[in-house]
Amino acid sequence: MAFMRFFIKSYGCQMNLYDSRRMADALACAGYETSADLENADVVILNTCSIRDRVDEKVFSDLGRLRVIMEKSSKDILIVVAGCMAQLRSKDILRRAPQVNAILGPQNIHKIAVVIDDLIKNRAMDIIVTMSMDTGGKFQSLFANACGRESVSEYLTIQEGCNNCCTYCIVPFTRGREFSRSVSDILEEARNLVASGVREIMLLGQNVNSYSGGNFDKQKFSLAHLLFELANINGLKRLRYITSHPKYVDQDIARAHREIEILAPSLHLPAQSGSNSILKEMNRGYTQDEYLRCIDLLRSYRPDIAFSSDFIVGFPGETDWDFEQTLKLAKKVRYAQAYSFKFSPRPGTAAAQMDNQIPEKIKSERLLILQKLLNDQQTEFNKSFEGSQLNVLFTKEGKHKKQIVGRSEYSQSVSVYANTTFVGDMARVRITEVASHSLVGMLE
Repeated sequence: MAFMRFFIKSYGCQMNLYDSRRMADALACAGYETSADLENADVVILNTCSIRDRVDEKVFSDLGRLRVIMEKSSKDILIVVAGCMAQLRSKDILRRAPQVNAILGPQNIHKIAVVIDDLIKNRAMDIIVTMSMDTGGKFQSLFANACGRESVSEYLTIQEGCNNCCTYCIVPFTRGREFSRSVSDILEEARNLVASGVREIMLLGQNVNSYSGGNFDKQKFSLAHLLFELANINGLKRLRYITSHPKYVDQDIARAHREIEILAPSLHLPAQSGSNSILKEMNRGYTQDEYLRCIDLLRSYRPDIAFSSDFIVGFPGETDWDFEQTLKLAKKVRYAQAYSFKFSPRPGTAAAQMDNQIPEKIKSERLLILQKLLNDQQTEFNKSFEGSQLNVLFTKEGKHKKQIVGRSEYSQSVSVYANTTFVGDMARVRITEVASHSLVGMLE
């Protein structure tokens, strides 16, 4: 094999990270080796996201950097663009980056080793473009090719695609209709991960709580049922799941948070807006009151549950009053963490064609106001743990000598200093120092 070293760069969400790791598994099984950096790789794979314009331009910037490296070194690098942006903007990639050798949509990444092998065997081959939406085939192939890896915390995709068609979102155009993996496949992958040393699993899905996979009797399983099954795996110390949709929050999932000991008391529940009129224009399928009832339901079963969220400011037609409703919602919930962004029109979505687009200056002003509120809430949440104890699963060594880093049950980053490493272990930690985005503590 003429080319042996590959480098994968991921952009965007956790699902992209999962896809990148599974591509790495497939390439490792095919005999390729990982390169620690882009410059020394023979094959470079950019696994792209297309949620916002800024991410798209970052990809084109990296493609330009690769072209410069190839020109300066006369090195023949194979370049693959995969993921959501590849699916959405393949023509733009072909036009702006002729040095690209292959383009793979997110449901075709399982073909990565075959595509690279074909390119190596025939360097004169035209660019390979693969764009089908066969989600089931993807997971069967990736699972069969998984070589496994040792780490403490890993992602596991259980559901992909979306049937909701929010007016601002490109997911239905890039990852297709909703697809849920079977319970048996998920349990087998989870057991293999735990056997390799994984102690925490984060279940992934575009709408993870709409999961509806078949069980051994071909009956449908909900996310709550699946969580109870996964909780029986010996050696698994913590379960999480992301991203949930408020439409699918129910009593079963609330009960799971109360009864499953290893299920983390934290939940990412995107609100996107607090204005009922904007939520309707977004096609989110709930009102502010219905969102708040989800919060109340979950807190009635698990009072200490911590919430994180996503918000979009400056959606077309958003008035000052609409924005105030978003602030009102955030103040009522009091988030432990949240992500907020300016509306970014995506090609092909309904929102991109709407009238009353908001000027960038107003978007920026509103974003600063919302982010200050959310950052203050996160700092206040973290400060509430000063002097108390948290259960920390240690995932890696820190930057400093004898420092180890992990995450609490509420998803906070926690670091301690210890004479021996506890990576892979869960321990009680007394919090001694608090920052806005991290905690420092002492082992109890």
